[in-house]
Amino acid sequence: MSAGGASADEARYRALSLWWDGLPGPVAERPPLDADIDVDVAIVGAGLTGLWTARSLLAADPGLRVALVESEVAGFGASGRNGGWCSALFAASDARISRDHGPHAARAMRRAMQATVDEVATSAAVEGIDCRFAKGGTVVAARNIAQVTRAQESVAEARALGFGEEDLRWLDRAEAEACLGATRVLGATFTPHCAALDPARLVRGLADAVERRGASLYEHTLATAIEAGRGSTRPMVRTPNATVRADVVVRATEGWTSSLPGEGRALAPIYSLMIATEPLPESFWAEAGLAHRETFSDHRHLIIYGQRTADDRLAFGGRGAPYHFSSAIEDGFDRVPAVHLALRDTLVDLFPELAGTAITHSWGGPLGVPRDWFSSVGIDRGSGIAWAGGYVGDGVATTNLAGRTLADLILERDTDIVGLPWVGHRSRRWEPEPFRWLGINAALWATRVADGGESRTGKPSRLAARVDRLLGH
Repeated sequence: MSAGGASADEARYRALSLWWDGLPGPVAERPPLDADIDVDVAIVGAGLTGLWTARSLLAADPGLRVALVESEVAGFGASGRNGGWCSALFAASDARISRDHGPHAARAMRRAMQATVDEVATSAAVEGIDCRFAKGGTVVAARNIAQVTRAQESVAEARALGFGEEDLRWLDRAEAEACLGATRVLGATFTPHCAALDPARLVRGLADAVERRGASLYEHTLATAIEAGRGSTRPMVRTPNATVRADVVVRATEGWTSSLPGEGRALAPIYSLMIATEPLPESFWAEAGLAHRETFSDHRHLIIYGQRTADDRLAFGGRGAPYHFSSAIEDGFDRVPAVHLALRDTLVDLFPELAGTAITHSWGGPLGVPRDWFSSVGIDRGSGIAWAGGYVGDGVATTNLAGRTLADLILERDTDIVGLPWVGHRSRRWEPEPFRWLGINAALWATRVADGGESRTGKPSRLAARVDRLLGH
C-alpha cells in the first residue's frame, strides 16, 4: 500500500509502543521492492540510523541515488519504541575511551554527542517534524550512600576531563528534590545535554523527509543477505524478490543484525521494556517536579529511565528482561508480565502516589549490544560495506551522529567527526552459545543482586565491579 493510505496492520503497529499509538493519522505503508535496482548507496534498515544516513547523504549531494530496504515499516524497531531520551550519552564510558584512545579523544567524543542533541532539534525543525522536543536535561538521583559515592565520582571524572558545572553537576538534596520529587533522594547529578521527545514522531517524520529529498524507501522488504564487493564486483543486498546493487551498502540493522548471514555474533539483541501511565493531574506534578520535562533515572546498576511526556504521562522503562538463546527475536518477547510488573513496582517506589494509577501501555523491544559495549561506525572500502550501531540503548542522538559520519565517510570528506574514536572501531564477537546465554543472563542476575546489596548496606558492590570488568567498561 502506498504512503498516505490506511495500513492493513494498523492495530499491530499502534500496539508497538505508546509513541506509535499516539501517531496522528493512519499508519501508512510503502510498497516492497519487486524488481532489481542499481543505486549509489543502499541502506539496509529504515530506523533512525538508516534514515539519518540517507538525509545526510542527500543534503550533501541531492543527485545521489539512495535506496533503503526495511523488513517491516520505517521505525518498527528500537527507533519507535525507546524511552525518548535524545541525550549526549555514549555507550562506552569516558574512562574506557580515555584508556584506549587518550583523554583528548574522550573529550572530543563527548563534545560531539553534546552538539548532536541540538543537531537533532535543528534537523527536525528544518524538516517540519513535531517530535515534542523539550531540552530539559537529565536528573539522575542518588538514593543510597553507594549511589551517592558513584554519582560524585562521575562528577569528579568529568572535571578531570575538563568538563565544568555547565556540563555535569552535583545537586544537593534540596536541589535534587526540587527537580525530582521521588522518594529517598539524597542528591543527584544533572546535565543539561538531553531532551525528551516522541521517537515515533521523529522516525516516521524522518522517513517522509528522506523521500521528499529523493530517497527510495521500500518497506516489507527483508534483506536476506548483504554481499561484499570484490574487485570489479559491487556490493549488493539480496531480498526475496529482487537484488539491490550499489557502490556502498550500509548495514543499519541494530538489534536485528544477528539475523543476517555471518552476523550472528556481532550484536546481541537484549530487550528493554517500558510502561506508560495515564495522563497525570497537575497535583501530581506539583510534587513530582520534572517541570521542564527533565528525563530521569537513578544511579543503580540495573538501568531505569523515564520521562514526562508532552501529554503529562510518565513513560518509564528499564532492563531486566532475559536474553533469549541464540539471539532469538520474537514479537512475544516484547511483553514480559513479570518485568512489566517490576517496572510498575519500581515506579511506585519512586512515586508512591502512583499506586492506584492506570498503566495504559506496556511494550518492549531489542537493543543492539556489542561485546565490549562500544558503539561503532565505519566503512570497509575494499568490500564497499559500511555500518553503524551497537548503541546499547543510547541511540536517539547517536544515530544522528552516525548518519552524518557515514555520509562523510562515504563521500570521503575530511571532517572532524570522521576522526572520532568510534570511527572504525571493531568489537570482538560475542561468545558462541550456550556461553553467550549463560554469560549475559548471569550478568543480569549479578546486577540485580548488586543493587539489592547496595540498598541494604549502602556500600558499593564488589560484584558489580567484577561485572563491569568482565564487560570491559
